[in-house]
Amino acid sequence: MATLVISVHSKDTHAFSKDTLACISIVAGHGVEGDAHSGVTVKHRSRVAKDPTQPNLRQVHLVHHELLDELQLRGLPVRSGQMGENIVTTGLPLLNLSARTLLRIGSDAVLKIMGLRNPCSQIEGLMPGLLAAVLDRSADGALIRKAGVMAIALESGVVLPGDEIEIISTPALHVPLQPV
Repeated sequence: MATLVISVHSKDTHAFSKDTLACISIVAGHGVEGDAHSGVTVKHRSRVAKDPTQPNLRQVHLVHHELLDELQLRGLPVRSGQMGENIVTTGLPLLNLSARTLLRIGSDAVLKIMGLRNPCSQIEGLMPGLLAAVLDRSADGALIRKAGVMAIALESGVVLPGDEIEIISTPALHVPLQPV
């Protein structure tokens, strides 16, 4: 199965969902050009309120299309971009990647996976039942967060649907993803 970008999204204001675009520009050290969450320091309003000088480890949000398919089967018709993601992927086991994995998207953009998105109660405003659907439990009772991963931009580039995604580096020892 090919590892590809399905769709790309951005929004210049703080809104839960993002607009579907023909392409996005990744800017090294900042994230998605023009997106409300782009920047060197945190942009998520709750994090800014706590400490606006924190580094922004959530510059780019990636969600696997396979999650959207799973939600559809559960009667939750979530469309690409509605959960605030910037890039929807397919064929890439996002949740199983190691922290600090490097991805090349398209010919130039490079992202470093920092951790999991920790879905909050705002997701229920999009669709009742969605928060429970993006959380699960493992056999030993550990919480599984399925709402995608967060990354920082290391190298700039334009990303558009159909672009290939390549894992270009992984840590020598697998580091399980934690919420960031």
